[in-house]
Parts: sequence; structure tokens; C-alpha cells
Amino acid sequence: MQVFYSDKYSLPLGEHVFPAAKYRLTKQRLLEQAICAEADFVEPGRALDEEIALVHTPEYIDKLKHGRFSDAEFTRMEVPYSAALVEAFRVAAGGTIAACRQALRGSCAVTLCGGFHHAFPDHGEGFCLINDVAVAIRTLQRSDLMRRALTVDCDVHHGNGTAEVFRQDPSVFTLSIHQRDNYPYIKPPSDIDIHLEDRTCDETYLLRLGQGLASALGAFRPDLIVYLAGADPYEQDQLGGLALTMEGLRRRDRLVFETARNAGIPVAVTLAGGYARKVDDTIAIHVNTVRTAKEIFVG
Repeated sequence: MQVFYSDKYSLPLGEHVFPAAKYRLTKQRLLEQAICAEADFVEPGRALDEEIALVHTPEYIDKLKHGRFSDAEFTRMEVPYSAALVEAFRVAAGGTIAACRQALRGSCAVTLCGGFHHAFPDHGEGFCLINDVAVAIRTLQRSDLMRRALTVDCDVHHGNGTAEVFRQDPSVFTLSIHQRDNYPYIKPPSDIDIHLEDRTCDETYLLRLGQGLASALGAFRPDLIVYLAGADPYEQDQLGGLALTMEGLRRRDRLVFETARNAGIPVAVTLAGGYARKVDDTIAIHVNTVRTAKEIFVG
């Protein structure tokens, strides 16, 4: 199973609640625990302007290139703009494109980044500048590698940018399971939104997610599932308010992967958010996601 990784994934954020070192540390832990070998890791290319333009407006792409944002736009992004940061997001989008393409060739592929679901066509917000999942789906559709995709967004925060991008598109089905009373405060409707109460625990979460997956696959047959495996539903997350345990998150991953495998649908995995009080917990959750993917799809 291929795992896409680049040292450029580490977003240059300085002191920030987003633990940008988690990508490098996750790769390091995967090697230390012999879950992956060095040969499993593949360096992705950067997303091209023409690929990003399948989702984002020309005006916004120009702002990304030259940093011509208003103070309000900078505030909404919540990250310190730099050319290096934009390049990191381009490479992250390239990794998601590559993971989707590879998953369609086999059964599963992972990128140790991505899931920047708060980016809208005309602006960035919530730490997200380029919506890599939307760019990847549009790129593969344009290349006729697939026609229909299902996004399964298990970040603690609603996937508002992704929902908006695909709101009028019958070729993409969006499912988001998230804490109801958390960012973003305006939540454009996904095809299925599972709004969870504060401190929702493992069993309720898994029941609701299972129901949502069954409903989605009952209504829609995708060529690919793009799974946003956020670590932030964890009970010790700084920006989340759900109460999933490490074991609950591992069972969540298994539920998504087994559902996809049993339906014969390939899966591309992005890691999405994770802001645990102990960065090591976020790393452990991401490592478990990759481990579980290998158990289900490789054996």
C-alpha cells in the first residue's frame, strides 16, 4: 500500500495550535514500528494551477500567488501567509491527487497530509488555503479516471468548504460527521450531515457513522471514497468537544475501511485535523489509521 509523503507537508506556521510537525513525526513513527518500510513512501508532485483552478477562482489563485489579501481575509485564514506556505498547500493537494489516483489502481492509498476542507472556491479559512480533496476529485474526473466520488469527512469540524464546492454536483456525495456546536458556525448542507452533541462517546459515534455510511451507499454508488480521517474527535483534543477514545477512533477507521472493502470501493485517505494536548496522541491516532488500512486492505 503506497503512502504519499513529502517533507514539504510541514506547513511553515511558527508557533501555532496546528502541529505542522505531525506529518514528519507520523512517518517517523510508521517506520519505527515497522508498519511501513521506506519503500512504501512516495514523494508527490505539486498540484498545478490548472488543477487548482478546477475548484478555486482565478481571483483567489492570484491572491494565493501574491498575498494580496485584506486584513479580514488574513484573519479568516488563521495562518500566517507566505509563499512557502502556499507551496506546502500545493504539495499537499498534489499528495491527495496522487493518493486518489493510486487508490483507483488498487484498493487503498494514504497521504500523510490533506483534508483541508474549510477552503472555499474564493477564499481560505480555518487553517485551509487549498481544498485538496475537491481539487483531487475534480482532477480525476477531468482525466476520466472516475465519475463519482463519496467524501466521508470524520474531522470533528464540519466540512463546510467541501459541502459548498459540491453543493449542486450530483457526481459527488458528501457525508460529514462532526460536533454540532463547533466551528464553523455556518454549515452549508452536505448530502448527509450527522450533527453530534458535545461529548459524544464511542458507541454513539460509531452507531451514527454506520447509519450514515449505509444511507450514503444506499443512495449513491461511488467509484472512490475519499476518507478524511481526522484525529480531532479525540477526547483530549484542544479544538474539539467530542469524547472518542483511541480505541474508538481505531474502530471508526475499521468501520470505514471494512464498509468500503465489503462494497468493493477503493479508498483514498487523508489525515485531516488533530490538535491533541499531547502531540504524541495525535501521532498515535494517525499511525493507527495507517495501520488499520494496511490490516484491512493488505492483510
